[in-house]
Amino acid sequence: MSRPPFPPFIAETAVQKTRMAEDAWNSRDPEKVSLAYTPDSVWRNRGEFLTGREAIVAFLTRKWEKELDYRLIKEVWAHDGNRIAVRFAYEWHDDSGTWFRSYGNENWEFDDAGLMVRRIASINDRPITKAERKFHWALGRRPDDHPSLSDLDL
Repeated sequence: MSRPPFPPFIAETAVQKTRMAEDAWNSRDPEKVSLAYTPDSVWRNRGEFLTGREAIVAFLTRKWEKELDYRLIKEVWAHDGNRIAVRFAYEWHDDSGTWFRSYGNENWEFDDAGLMVRRIASINDRPITKAERKFHWALGRRPDDHPSLSDLDL
């Protein structure tokens, strides 16, 4: 299995790879998302350490059961060879209706087939009011004309 674009990444392909990841995560489909990773992919997500697609699916299932109405924007920070660094923000609410904006950075490493072998994520959550929300598109893929993180001054 392969997942273009392939490393080494240039600016254009790093942006393309990042948008593909954003689109997959905004689908909130753990199985679909897991296919972008190698079968033995290694993750650090906050303080949780995962290995393999089965663990990724279980993690994402738990995540999206808790983080309701999840909407995510990712943006390339840097790229070199087979690595891409991104920053991101996502908005969600819990089952009590409290809204959050989660901010973070991810470091990604890819194999030659374009699958991610390593994902290291650092994330912070900030409660926000409903009026502070900035991500208002219908659930699913962010519209192409929606402002980026930079445009939103995030």
